[in-house]
Amino acid sequence: QVQLVESGGGLVQAGGSLRLSCAASGRTFSRFHMGWFRQAPGKEREFVSAISRTGVNTDYADSVKGRFAISRDNNKNTAYLQANSLKPEDTAVYYCAAAPVWSGSAPSGYPYWGQGTQVTVSS
Repeated sequence: QVQLVESGGGLVQAGGSLRLSCAASGRTFSRFHMGWFRQAPGKEREFVSAISRTGVNTDYADSVKGRFAISRDNNKNTAYLQANSLKPEDTAVYYCAAAPVWSGSAPSGYPYWGQGTQVTVSS
């Protein structure tokens, strides 16, 4: 088991930035690939970004490529999502997730999820 807690969400104006954090506890954090997903009201959960155990490999949804950056610090058991140039359409609850096997953009491959943090971007 691994427990995940997101933080760093909030209200920001369009063009602004936020840094989301995902703190992990339980099993060794470095054993897990990490992903970020988001869900807007009335919409399905969608993939945002993923990072491999060592941080060498990353993946991004086209909608955030060039604006968001995923990273991790295995010494701090924490994954991050730096969200820049935010747009109103980025408004959603953001979730981090952990997977023992690389699952990329497939939410079904992530057995462990946090409770989410709200990001609201005003125009």
